[in-house]
Amino acid sequence: MSNNGEPAEIKNVNSISKIWLVPIIAICMGAWMVYHQWSNQGPLISIVFENASGLEAGKTKIKMHNVDIGEVKTIALTEDLQKVLVTARMSANAEGLLRESTEFWSVNPRISLNGISGLNTLVSGTYINMSTNLEGASIRDFVALSAPPITPSGTPGLHVTLNSNAEFAFKEGDPVIYKGLKVGEFESIYFNFDERVVYYNTFIQAPYHKLITSNTKFWNASGVQMELGTNGVKVKSSSIETLITNGVAFGVPEGLPQGERVSDRSYFNIHDSYESAAEERYKAVAKYVILVDDTVRGLHIGAPVEYRGIQVGKVLEINPPNNNQQKWLDSGVAIPVIIGIQPGRIEQTDDQAGIEHIRQQMRMWVENGFRASLQTGNLLTGALFVNLEQYPNVASTKIEQFQDYEVIPSISNEFSQITEKVSAILDNINDMDLVQFSVAANQMMADISASANSMNSTADDFAGTLRQMDEQQFSVKLAAALSGVAELTQGFASGSRTNNEINDTLNTLQQRLRELQPLLLELNQAPNSLIFDKPPKPYRQPNSVNDNAQQEHK
Repeated sequence: MSNNGEPAEIKNVNSISKIWLVPIIAICMGAWMVYHQWSNQGPLISIVFENASGLEAGKTKIKMHNVDIGEVKTIALTEDLQKVLVTARMSANAEGLLRESTEFWSVNPRISLNGISGLNTLVSGTYINMSTNLEGASIRDFVALSAPPITPSGTPGLHVTLNSNAEFAFKEGDPVIYKGLKVGEFESIYFNFDERVVYYNTFIQAPYHKLITSNTKFWNASGVQMELGTNGVKVKSSSIETLITNGVAFGVPEGLPQGERVSDRSYFNIHDSYESAAEERYKAVAKYVILVDDTVRGLHIGAPVEYRGIQVGKVLEINPPNNNQQKWLDSGVAIPVIIGIQPGRIEQTDDQAGIEHIRQQMRMWVENGFRASLQTGNLLTGALFVNLEQYPNVASTKIEQFQDYEVIPSISNEFSQITEKVSAILDNINDMDLVQFSVAANQMMADISASANSMNSTADDFAGTLRQMDEQQFSVKLAAALSGVAELTQGFASGSRTNNEINDTLNTLQQRLRELQPLLLELNQAPNSLIFDKPPKPYRQPNSVNDNAQQEHK
């Protein structure tokens, strides 16, 4: 009741306290955040690592081009307890990047021959890097790489496969060199047990991949290469990087066309050197055998075959298996050496037609004195090469057959000939009876001494005779002789008859000699002109204006 006795009126009031706005707003914001997180979260993926070094759940990020696109959620061991299974949540915009070509690897500080990498993780910590080329189907389970890839997926360039039969192997990260520039790297290595060949997956970076053509050759450029051959000592090196590690270089050898550009993965051989790579342009080879009676020490496979200083081929094989059952130690057995004459080197077609042309010519050359010999190319190294030369004074012979090859007759080299002559002289000296020679020499010296004593005795007797002569008689005879000489001198004096006759005779003799001078000149130039007719002068066709002018002047 109220104070005035009237009953109080009770009303219901429906109102909400403003304090409730705070939790309502919080709930709304939380719901929105949950929705935003749910709507923007990407797929959940699993990555298998070798170990979990540096990885932390809830902290380790997944990056691509240094942009965060995921985060590690859990880390656990695989069922076989051999590896680590990492579960990560990716962002929504990264869902299209999860393909079969996608690669994951952990980034840690690394020091290798290729340089230092991952130094930024010293501050930010280890993270998982990712790369892809958007090829393949969409997947959610991945296996991480044990090391960062040499060439991340999506890098522009060209993949090629190289193979080598060398005793040493290249390794991942070794450089590919073009004119001293690093333009690619070895990515992976695969050994084929059936073929016993090592294959190298190699990547050539853009734009240098445009240099790879059908005629491109790859050769070893590792370290410092020293070659002791017929041309002396050769020292070659490619770049400073290849001095520390191995590497290959490539290019189109001189003399070959550029060829067609390669756009897909292709296979190339790794040659031992640029020279061996350039040899591939000579496909056709005419094979012959030479039978060497001298030593083949210093001769090696690949040694040049030269004709008058020009290389026309190379040595293919030394002492191949012999089917005639002759023993090496049998007397008179020559050592066979297989050589190959390359038509492309002597301006012939590099095909079977060029080979047939060489075979036809060779049969005629051998009949006309074409011979082979081993010559020393370098005195320092002792390397030998095969020299082909024409010897017109040798006896003519038909070309023979040895197994499946035609034989080019051989002759001893100049050094062997000199050695044989020196040996013959020494043999003659050894055959001499030195005792008998000494007795004869002593007898000759005794005879010479007796003759000298006899001459001395005769001189003494002559001197005694002269002393016995009367000095007065000698003076009278000498005066008479001088008087006769004076009279004779007066008979030949100027104006005398004898003197005039002598002068006339000398003048006549000089005239006759002048008349005989052309005849003597002709005999000096052509001694047979008295027997044979004088040959006509050969006709000389003028070759130039100067020649015509000289003829007109004459």
